[in-house]
Amino acid sequence: MSDLLARHRAVMPDWLTLYYNEPIEIVGGKGCRVVDASGKSYLDFFAGILTNMIGYDVPEVREAVERQLATGVVHTSTVYLLRGQIELAEKIARLSGIEDAKVFFTNSGTEANEAALLLATYARRSDQVLAMRQSYHGRSFGTAGVTGNRSWRNNSLSPLNVHFLHGTDRHLPQFRGMSDAEYIAACVEDLRHVLATAAGGDVAALIAEPVQGVGGFTMAPDGLFAAYKEVLDAEGILFVSDEVQTGWGRTGSAFFGIRNHGVTPDMMTFAKGLGNGFAVGGVVARGDLMDAPHATGLSTFGGNPVSMAAANATLDYVLDHDLQANAARTGALIIDGLREAAPRLPIVGDVRGKGLMFAVELIDPATGAPSPELAAAFMEESRKAGLLVGKGGLHGNVLRMAPPLTLTTEEAAEGLGIVVAALETVNAQVAP
Repeated sequence: MSDLLARHRAVMPDWLTLYYNEPIEIVGGKGCRVVDASGKSYLDFFAGILTNMIGYDVPEVREAVERQLATGVVHTSTVYLLRGQIELAEKIARLSGIEDAKVFFTNSGTEANEAALLLATYARRSDQVLAMRQSYHGRSFGTAGVTGNRSWRNNSLSPLNVHFLHGTDRHLPQFRGMSDAEYIAACVEDLRHVLATAAGGDVAALIAEPVQGVGGFTMAPDGLFAAYKEVLDAEGILFVSDEVQTGWGRTGSAFFGIRNHGVTPDMMTFAKGLGNGFAVGGVVARGDLMDAPHATGLSTFGGNPVSMAAANATLDYVLDHDLQANAARTGALIIDGLREAAPRLPIVGDVRGKGLMFAVELIDPATGAPSPELAAAFMEESRKAGLLVGKGGLHGNVLRMAPPLTLTTEEAAEGLGIVVAALETVNAQVAP
């Protein structure tokens, strides 16, 4: 065991996950590549859990942060005017498509979702919330309550009364073999049934990820949330889209993930990639919802001058370089390549994704059961070959990948080659 690992285990909680049998320390980065403490270079297909959205050591971001640091003002709090915060809020409000939108900044996706839940429950005077099975919305008391994955929940206690919906569970026997239209119809009927039976009166909101991050990039078929919203609107129920992982063009086909369903929600939450490594989160919501709470509020660190400098530069870079189109182009290259290889690899149960947000689900080829063991074996093989990826899924058997949106076609081809080679190696280890 390395000295650094021993020190980590001595002072950090046991539940703080580290990847790999021999965890690595990342000490440098440039573009889509990072370097560990031993000097080994990696192509990064996980980007700090989708947070280093435009890669490492980006001059535009670095220079914007350095300009702010040079003023001597790192922090003032929201009791003073913050030019960078206002400028960023104006951009996000415009891009959101939400009517009369206003923005509140936080430090993380967890805080953003907490704020959205507060706004929704206040507006509707109800503690009832709808959420999706297999979802993940954060590690706080409230957001854990709307997380539909037992691996990420420590108890059943919650400040909210939560009902979980279908939408990303087509593997279940009752849905297997259904077309998209049939599955959407079945899910909508279940929603109506939940509202008629389990819900007691007014429901505050539905909160949903367009693509479930921790859930292993599982996703509802396009159009499900539009069908859900028809029912929600009839009941006055608000819709919150958790865009912490799907926003800013990552899916390639839409700037915000929910747009793939043809829906404009009442609120969207965001975080992770917007700051390209700096702590930024927030909510963009209808002005009437954002203005409604009567109690005084602020955010000590949310929207601070340094994070706003980074986020403004990052968002400008995404728009100026049309990285949504790049995500569509390079993502298609990888996803098509994975789907082409899958039929000859019995350990691959599914390949799914949109743009630069894609996943491979690994199964026991003999039984078809989810195999977290094979996922762990793949992680070691890909690390040795110089590629960093993530894990997730309800059973921990899904390889989830989300490279920086600046990924080149050459880097996409390189990464695809490593993924396929690692899958071949692991598949050979279990082949009869």
